[in-house]
Amino acid sequence: MTLQELTAAFAEQYAQRPIPADGPIDTSPIDATPDTDEFDAIWQQVIPETRARGNDFHLPLSVAYARRLCDAYPQADRELVLVATLLHDTGWAHVDEDRIISEGFRGDWRKSDIRFEHELQGCEVAKRVLPGLGYSDEFIAKVTAIIDGHDTRQEAHSIEDALMRDADRSWRFDRVGIALASGWFGQTPDYYTDRLEEEIVPELITEAAIAMAHADLKRSRDLLKTAVLR
Repeated sequence: MTLQELTAAFAEQYAQRPIPADGPIDTSPIDATPDTDEFDAIWQQVIPETRARGNDFHLPLSVAYARRLCDAYPQADRELVLVATLLHDTGWAHVDEDRIISEGFRGDWRKSDIRFEHELQGCEVAKRVLPGLGYSDEFIAKVTAIIDGHDTRQEAHSIEDALMRDADRSWRFDRVGIALASGWFGQTPDYYTDRLEEEIVPELITEAAIAMAHADLKRSRDLLKTAVLR
């Protein structure tokens, strides 16, 4: 099937939006879900890639959210979601660092060339790292299909793609994500948290991600006193 056909089939299969959860939704603070050693072999292969653009915060946190989303949607291929989430932004380490902020976080940033470039480079990282760890060509192709377009495609093409996209956004609502991303965008925490509520929550695809986002956002706003410091 073509990407367009996969996207249409997914939209038909999951016509109700946000997608209702079939499993438990955990809205407790994300640091209550530490990572396991399940994918340490992959982590060790991408240490240089974690040092770019805050990935040493973003990627572990996103994987933690992906674990919770997989619990809420047990029909998804858990390994695929977690591996794709772990690798999705590794491409930032292989693009012009000076352009990451100037192009990737300014103006119409979703359509910036640097966004497309980091997706393609992330696919290259996956194709470099995963074969030596015993992953099949079929599995790697599924991983790269999710990484390619995770920022620039408008629609998800599978439940696994949807969960990775929601995990990628969910970390922003935690205080760590707010601290980093508000700096990237040159915005104050009060402005940025308002933007999260107005722009990012509507982009979330699943019921579980929306519930987690609202819980995290309330905790973060209370902690950062955004009602006062504005």
